[in-house]
Amino acid sequence: MRIILLATALAFASTAAYADDIMAARYGNTTITKDASGNETHLYYNADGTFTGKQGATSFKGTWLVKDGNTICLTSDPAIPNTPNPVCNPVAAHKVGDTWSAGPYTVSLVAGIQ
Repeated sequence: MRIILLATALAFASTAAYADDIMAARYGNTTITKDASGNETHLYYNADGTFTGKQGATSFKGTWLVKDGNTICLTSDPAIPNTPNPVCNPVAAHKVGDTWSAGPYTVSLVAGIQ
């Protein structure tokens, strides 16, 4: 399913608000991914290593873990059919207000829960 793949693309941003936590800018904020068709996925990371998200009317949740300081792995619970679980991809530091490309997606980190 496309949701977890979009969620992984969302993981390509964070800021080092805390020197050792590249995910810190995400807590209390929303990471939004748009595909070429305009479909949006919203992802919400928590400092305890959990996340929730939504794509249209579909909600999902799971856990996340940054490995080696530059790879994030998202594990969906329950697993999404036909999707690797966990999904791991590179992660890079960004700040609230940034927009960037991650493969075929446009990703934005916006203030607050949206």
